[in-house]
Amino acid sequence: MSRYANVSSVPLSIAVFLATDTYDHNPDPTAISATALLKPLRQIVLSARVPEADAQVDLVQMTQSRIGSAIHSAVEYAWINNHVKAMTDMGIPQKVIDKVLVNPKPEDLFDGCIPVYLEQRSSRQVGKWTIAGKYDFVGDGRVEDVKSTSTYTVMHGVNDEKFAWQGSIYRWLNPTIITKDDMAIQYIFTDWSKIRAMTDLKYPQQRTMQKIFPLKSLQETEAFIVRKLSLIDQYWDADEADVPECNNEELWRSEPLFKYYKNPLKTQRSTKNFETHQEAMIRKAEDGGVGIVIEHPGRVTACKFCAAFPVCSQKDALIASGDLVL
Repeated sequence: MSRYANVSSVPLSIAVFLATDTYDHNPDPTAISATALLKPLRQIVLSARVPEADAQVDLVQMTQSRIGSAIHSAVEYAWINNHVKAMTDMGIPQKVIDKVLVNPKPEDLFDGCIPVYLEQRSSRQVGKWTIAGKYDFVGDGRVEDVKSTSTYTVMHGVNDEKFAWQGSIYRWLNPTIITKDDMAIQYIFTDWSKIRAMTDLKYPQQRTMQKIFPLKSLQETEAFIVRKLSLIDQYWDADEADVPECNNEELWRSEPLFKYYKNPLKTQRSTKNFETHQEAMIRKAEDGGVGIVIEHPGRVTACKFCAAFPVCSQKDALIASGDLVL
């Protein structure tokens, strides 16, 4: 049984790249990663029930993931093999460079050193579960994560809360290495536009951008982990219909659209669309109150990337309602 579907649509030169998975997966069914723990409960539970024959992934859908992995590998390679030359070329003083220790052992540390850790995996036991995580980068006690993504992600705060929890779990796993109370996301934008940056000051002003997030306390993080694991245990063998459905945030539902039709008898095409109901009603009043306003719920997109897609009845209902368009 092949792991990827629709292979023939991708040229072999790129297909081999897209089919290469360098992630160190843990086959233990009671092991769960920090990133997996943050996925919707329904996705975690139902993805384990997908028959192998239905678990194929369209190869082209791996593009963004493989680009992200390639960037992570390049960052790790640069720090391990070239950080001295790179820092020298940037004009950083030698006395500072001499303090930088990459992936040091405890006995290598000295007062005033700047420890840098890359792609280190760690784990902790919670009941029957093993919580595991591999951070991208820790520099002088602060955890950082590299994200290759669209500008929309940072402009609309997509996943901000999720990123803060991810960093908090990494600190919970590595409290002696990650000692700072905040984390950094290093964004590398895949769709950045120089022209847009010149005309919109709210738009990221360069192709890379750092954003700082406060971390949760160790106590709050552990409580979150224990609570999520309890829910997973509770619903692991439950009927599919009884597993809590994903909410709008987990579904990545867009904002609703309010369509105003000046002639209530002609609704094939709206007169104007509005982001809020109030704006649409103002326009209706301006036209003498003769039209109608129809709310169109936002579309959802997360289902398209969910491993539980083949066995989820919620996605079937969303397709039927028109909220999910494949």
